Amino acid sequence: MDDRSGAEETESGGGRPIDPRAELGEFLRSRRARLKPEDAGLPAFGRHRRVPGLRREELAQLAGVSVAYLTRLEQGRGHNVSAEVIDALARALRLTDAEHRHLAHLAARRHRGRRPPQRPHVRAGLREMLACLQGVPAYVTGRCSDILAWNPMAAALFGDWDRLPPHERNWARLVFLRPDHRRLFVDWESKAADVVGALRLDAGRDPDDPRLSALVGELSVKSEEFRRLWARHDVKEKSHGTQRLHHPLVGDLTLSFESFWLPDDPEQCLTVYHARPGSTAAESLRSLTERGVNALTDRAAAT
Repeated sequence: MDDRSGAEETESGGGRPIDPRAELGEFLRSRRARLKPEDAGLPAFGRHRRVPGLRREELAQLAGVSVAYLTRLEQGRGHNVSAEVIDALARALRLTDAEHRHLAHLAARRHRGRRPPQRPHVRAGLREMLACLQGVPAYVTGRCSDILAWNPMAAALFGDWDRLPPHERNWARLVFLRPDHRRLFVDWESKAADVVGALRLDAGRDPDDPRLSALVGELSVKSEEFRRLWARHDVKEKSHGTQRLHHPLVGDLTLSFESFWLPDDPEQCLTVYHARPGSTAAESLRSLTERGVNALTDRAAAT
């Protein structure tokens, strides 16, 4: 399948620019709130604490910075935050590697003004490789969770994305706005959290992306669940895992996936699903492969 049409076809609707300074403060406060004092080796000071998680003074002590400096950071007034301070905060807050990188991006970013939308492009060789992957669903995603290219097996498993308008070929819109995709994922909440966590990473890398601002604004209006997950400030970057699906044709199946960021374009990611050999899921994929080939043949004959 060809890559999606240009970003200029993305739905308009505004969405306020994402302010990295405000994001930095909100992220620090959210990570501080989730960490219990005893988890950081500090006394809990009795049962009743008015502040959930770590107090600002406690985090400052653990990170070796002044309370006044941490206050400026949480209020979005920090400038020239050193790598040493970022590392100290990450250790004190027990951040994951993805959260650590996100914090560094937020601390380094300042608004540069809105950039013109970029047309995503998937190399011809990569599209050819997708077509050659027989019996395994595979697709390429880009910035803002856009689905850029895919093979027939991915269409058989996840739905015929080629029939969707270009701007709807987007994991966030599919997961939060389309009931058929919601029913597809057995653990929908986990999938939704993964999608939002990936968007949060995009927001840290490039808060000036107008398409991301528009997407977040649209989903915030249309989905209460998106608003709830977005407000948690969780970030996720999953390179592998398992996915449980309930497919309308073949029923339940559990698949493993591997994701690879492309060396020549780190904004594009190739994801490939597979089933354990001899498993029921493997047989289901074989059945879907046959159905998918037949469907494509029928469509070609009709045109």
